[in-house]
Formats: sequence, C-alpha cells, structure tokens
Amino acid sequence: MVTIPSERPHKPAKEPPALEKILTLVRERTGQDFSLYKKSMVYRRIERRMGVHHIDSINEYVRYLKKNEPEIMLLFKDLLIGVTNFFRDRKAWESLKQEIMSKLLSNKERRSMIRVWTPGCSTGEEAYSLAIVLKECLHATKQKHNITIQIFATDIDSDAIDVARRGTYPANIASDVSSDRLTRFFKEDDKYRVKKEIRDLIVFAPQNIIMDPPFTKLDILCCRNLLIYFTPELQKKTLADILLQLEPWWSSIFRTIRVGERF
Repeated sequence: MVTIPSERPHKPAKEPPALEKILTLVRERTGQDFSLYKKSMVYRRIERRMGVHHIDSINEYVRYLKKNEPEIMLLFKDLLIGVTNFFRDRKAWESLKQEIMSKLLSNKERRSMIRVWTPGCSTGEEAYSLAIVLKECLHATKQKHNITIQIFATDIDSDAIDVARRGTYPANIASDVSSDRLTRFFKEDDKYRVKKEIRDLIVFAPQNIIMDPPFTKLDILCCRNLLIYFTPELQKKTLADILLQLEPWWSSIFRTIRVGERF
C-alpha cells in the first residue's frame, strides 16, 4: 500500500523534504506554485500518480520525477483537478437568474455593460453556462438591446483554455443542458458546439489567480470549486483581493460575509 503523510491542519508542521522537492520540480517546470494549496489535496494527487507507476515510496517518486520530465507535466495536470460541467448545482443558477440578476439589472443604466469574471474556468462549461443565463435574463427584460455582456474566463491550464475557446463538447452534455437550451444556444453534429453569439461574449485567457492581478469593475464574480483547494491563509487573501473588484452596489450584499470562512 502507498503510504503518504496525512494533513494535520490544526498543527502545521514543516513540509516533508520529499514534498518540497516535488513542488519545486513542478514550479521549475511549469512556473506554477502549489505550496499554498491544501496539502491533503496535493498528497492525494501525488498518491494517484504513484499508484499509476506502482511506486510505494514518495522519495522513490521524487527520483522518478527527476528522471522522467513528462511525468512532472502529468502530475501538474492532476493537481489542477479540472472537474466541471454545464449548470453544475442547478439551485445556484436559478438563484443567480431569479434573485441576483434582478438586483444587477435594476442598478444598470441604458447603454451599459455587465462585466463578469470566472477564474478557474477549466474547459469553459461554467463560463458558457453564465453567458447563457445572462443572455436569457436580458432577453426577458426591456433592456436586452441596451446592455452588453463581457465575460472574462481564466485558468492556469492553457490546454483547458484552448478547449474552452473552441466551445465544442460531447453529446453527453445533453444530460446537463435542457433540450430548449441545446436548440437555442448550440449547433449539433456528432458533437455540440456553442453558437457564435454566446462564444463572442467570452474572452478566455490563461491566468493565475494567486500571482496575476485580478480583473476590475466586476458585476459578477463566479469563483466556484476553486478556493476549496487553497489553504485558509490563501483563501483569505484571494477572497479579499477579488471582492474589492466588485462594483459598489454589491457592498450591501457582502456586508455580512466573513472573509476567511471555511470553504
């Protein structure tokens, strides 16, 4: 059985030398630093790669990484997680559509823009879900011809960004997207491709939310299933930084948020 130290969040200890070496190898090869990600998640990803190669010792895995550079990139991809799908957690999308958008639109003037940022967008399903919901909300109001939408979708995985830009997905997305939305917003062949009117609303770009400056003057920030992988210290810093970019009308909504709460 593979043995890896367990995380002890209440009693931080010095990083095991082997883990330090692994994270250093990943950082040198990719430029991405995972030292402030939750150690339990990092260990699980390392353990998974060790199991693939039938390696029982983390020190042995360090030696394997040094001799096999492609494995560093494979570990990097595993550390990114990248789990996503269209309209994940339907209640959240209904809340956005029925509650948040009404407040947002009531604060918008004629000929204005809705600016949205979704960091950690992976292969784009969440960003396109956002675009579809916003398009539906505008269509249902008298402001549909007066307000434009601009969505910035970012991720540190450039390969995932390339997939997102193409906007082409397998037929099984029909289990997550209603037939009405598929007809209205997708072109169907052997796969589904998001229609140009929706693709044009989104700018996909590589970005590291930890190191790179955030987007500013935001009306909506969609940061789901990302902060849960950060340490509490990094959660607090990241959340504080990005909440400052929201437009002033959000202040009353976020007045009771405690930055750094458990995710």
